[in-house]
Amino acid sequence: MMPLHEPSTSSALDEETARSELYGLLAHVYYVQPASEFIADLRLAVTDAPAAGAFLEEPWRALVGQARHMTDAQIAAEFDALFGGVGKPEVYLYASHYLTGFLNEKPLARLRTELDKLGLARDEAMFETEDHIAYLCEVMRYLIAGDDVNVANLTQQQAFFATHIQPWINQLCDALAQHPKARFYAAVAELTRAFMSVETQGFDMLT
Repeated sequence: MMPLHEPSTSSALDEETARSELYGLLAHVYYVQPASEFIADLRLAVTDAPAAGAFLEEPWRALVGQARHMTDAQIAAEFDALFGGVGKPEVYLYASHYLTGFLNEKPLARLRTELDKLGLARDEAMFETEDHIAYLCEVMRYLIAGDDVNVANLTQQQAFFATHIQPWINQLCDALAQHPKARFYAAVAELTRAFMSVETQGFDMLT
């Protein structure tokens, strides 16, 4: 289980570790009903950032607060209500939907081509397509924390983020934040929005 804390930095290494961990956290909560052990850790997480006024402090505190006020069963039921069920989900988690209005469209094909170039492939046990937000977060996590510096580097991170996440992520956050059934996931959406804003600003500084 990854440590749960608000990503904040005291060094470049700490920052990269925190970014990787938060991408991992988001991948987990978007892909499956959060495990009881995960929620238990989240409820115990520190909510005060080491530096006052940290940008992610408030959305992080809100997410931890929702975890503390809801039961495991309520969070699981919310996941099913928003993303599960038979047929059309209440909220889509796929890039193709937000970029084209349809699933399995050209953005997914372009993504698969790029993943192949990066030497990455979808695990056969994974039942979602590669443009699912959880998969994209896992790719970013790898590009940050992977051992192969030819692939896991800032240049690759910036290019992947700008092409496959940045153009549509706020639409997903809006859909969740505005959904009447979303409580825990409305908080997840606001943390996602804030984190992606930080990522966007950081990558913009590289250009």
